[in-house]
Amino acid sequence: MSFNKLRTEVEKIVQAQEAPVELRLKEICELLKAEIPYYTWVGFYFKNGDRNELKLGPFAGEPTDHTIIPFGKGICGQVAVSNKNFVVPDVKAQDNYIACSIHVKAEIVVPLFKNGENIGQIDIDSDTPDPFTEEDERFLEFVNERVAEIL
Repeated sequence: MSFNKLRTEVEKIVQAQEAPVELRLKEICELLKAEIPYYTWVGFYFKNGDRNELKLGPFAGEPTDHTIIPFGKGICGQVAVSNKNFVVPDVKAQDNYIACSIHVKAEIVVPLFKNGENIGQIDIDSDTPDPFTEEDERFLEFVNERVAEIL
């Protein structure tokens, strides 16, 4: 499915107001994992209250031990501090990478802003080396903009 068609599907999920927010976020994760062949794991992390850490939210893929990530640690923790997208074409080349699976080759993390504040992020792991393009970044920014509207 193209990113344009996926945008339409994401809009439908976000606008399904009868469904709880957590369920809609899970549906978005499942949609992206199912429709983008190189998205192996898709999940949301959110700032954990007043703590300088992220807490795992809805996700699609294998369960992870990384349910809490301190700010600054790993790719997700770095994005929580930098407020910028982080595309990792080769996770083995990253000193501060937290391995979730021996199969993961690449990762992309895009921060999620609400009222100008970084409140979380979408995290994608891929078992495909260097699969992410600028189109992935723009699409995931769109996803986060829509998600921010329902949080």
